[in-house]
Amino acid sequence: MKNFVLLVAVFLSCSIAGAQNLKEPDFIGEAFILKSDSTSLPLEKETVKIKTKAGASVYIVGIGKVKSKIEVDGCCSNTRTATNKSLDIVVRSVDNQTDPLSIISLFRFDNNRKVRKAELSSTGTFSGGSNNNLDYIMFQGRKFGESSYIITVPEIEDGEYGIIVRNPNSLDEKSTIVSTFGIGN
Repeated sequence: MKNFVLLVAVFLSCSIAGAQNLKEPDFIGEAFILKSDSTSLPLEKETVKIKTKAGASVYIVGIGKVKSKIEVDGCCSNTRTATNKSLDIVVRSVDNQTDPLSIISLFRFDNNRKVRKAELSSTGTFSGGSNNNLDYIMFQGRKFGESSYIITVPEIEDGEYGIIVRNPNSLDEKSTIVSTFGIGN
């Protein structure tokens, strides 16, 4: 019986010690990929440009679409991970009392050799306007630490991705920072 109690105590102390190695990101909006060996891979942080462009037909005949997109320089993120069946990402927020789906946006970029782009909104002469056009990736979230979430993406394809964390307590948003990463080569 003493050996059993000792074995349980050793097991619990080892599991608690291992769990304490993983800390929350330092700042709001920072994120890291939680790897299978319980180590972390910090995501690259990028400042975005918001660009609005109209199609040529808008200028020529007054009919067409105007699109607003966020752009990040470079074809791909330096933070890469292999294709996984599922992916866990730790994201720091103001607190973790809000539903993570309402403040964390995980989306896919369209990319080419120079920039990564994601459409925010579009307005057409006859089609009206639409907002929130990002190619969102659904995830499940759970609390982690004092102010963070672990978001789990069950399946994710190869490509370039970004995460934006909004501050629900602040009306004065600063410049938009996107945490970026890539899946696959």
